[in-house]
Amino acid sequence: MLMTDYLRLPVPFTYGCGWVSGSFLCFLKGCVFIIESYAAFCAMCLRGEHTGKMVLRLVEAVDVYLTGTVMLIFGMGLYGLFISNVPTSLPPSEDRALQNSSFFGMFLLKERPRWMRITSLDELKTKLGHVVVMILLVKMFERSKAVVIATGADLLSYSACIFLTSGALLLLRRLHH
Repeated sequence: MLMTDYLRLPVPFTYGCGWVSGSFLCFLKGCVFIIESYAAFCAMCLRGEHTGKMVLRLVEAVDVYLTGTVMLIFGMGLYGLFISNVPTSLPPSEDRALQNSSFFGMFLLKERPRWMRITSLDELKTKLGHVVVMILLVKMFERSKAVVIATGADLLSYSACIFLTSGALLLLRRLHH
């Protein structure tokens, strides 16, 4: 393909491909964090001491997986809104994409996932907002490992922080349904 051919591609298509390929890289990085957490666990078992590195790597893996999920939802949403010409009301038996939708023949999709059924830009923003809030909760959990609780006020503020973030997640879920 020549450079002029890339310039003729629709902008949402190139953005969507970039976001989806970026999500794939995030998922690979999350797998690296999982492997590092296993290595930290084995080292911890051999030495007999707990450093907390394993839990930190698992939290980092969840964070990277959620970031990859945001990128995947956004890329697939751009594709569904601007490129795909498949109507959202199409029955699964007539959807050509579902006929060959398997991971090396292991998982055959019977219908499109609900997160792929994006009909408007507002719906895409809502789904992205949910995942961003989850990323913020994971980041808060990651930062909470460094908090030193010395007084009752520290414990109260830490508990209030957990309560407010859980309440925000519940409120977000109730507003969506």
